[in-house]
Amino acid sequence: MKEKQVTKFFLACSTLVTCITLGINLTFRHAAHAVIAESGEVSPTATADFIASIGETARQIGQERNLYASVMIAQAVLESNSGQSALSQQPYYNFFGIKGAYNGNSVTMQTWEDDGSGYTYEVDQDFRSYNSLSDSLNDYANLLSWDLYADTWKSNTTSYQDATAALTGRYATDTAYADKLNALIEQYGLTTYDDPVVVEEENQTNSEQTTDPNHVWNKYRGSYTSKDILAEDEAWIAYIS
Repeated sequence: MKEKQVTKFFLACSTLVTCITLGINLTFRHAAHAVIAESGEVSPTATADFIASIGETARQIGQERNLYASVMIAQAVLESNSGQSALSQQPYYNFFGIKGAYNGNSVTMQTWEDDGSGYTYEVDQDFRSYNSLSDSLNDYANLLSWDLYADTWKSNTTSYQDATAALTGRYATDTAYADKLNALIEQYGLTTYDDPVVVEEENQTNSEQTTDPNHVWNKYRGSYTSKDILAEDEAWIAYIS
């Protein structure tokens, strides 16, 4: 009799634990979908406008810091929901979901993490707070300059796809992070921002000359200068000759 009661007790406990576990899993998954729905869908036009607003700054930083501007922009789009997330808005300007504090400034918000197997859970995190978009972009570049992210640098990769693969599991816990970034890069043609800006010297110098008629070509300096500076250079050359 006692053995039967003990057996029934353990069966009941096992059933209860199973139900609780299933309930927790369903709760997390449902909540995750709810958060995605609340973030709202952003139209391709709005995303394109956001990209245009940060593209050239990202291009410049990418050139200076040995990074793929295409990856930088794609991360900003993904992490900030094309600049629509609360974290990316004034006064936080955090477009990359970078945690911690920036010059002592931070804000606490709820976020979703991935345990590495696709299972998500909600946590409170401190995120860096910036004074401007430029601060956010440059701090992102500073972060990726760490050796931890060396596999994302242009000099250590053959394409942006190597960089996005290296970010998965390091920068973000999302197991599909690289796929999401690659899709954005391809959809919006972001690799164009990986190319340096080429300014034709002739057009630039002609523009300078047209802007100020007092500027003339100074062969000693290889650029346009004022007539006074040219005269000084000519006098100096005559003096030392």
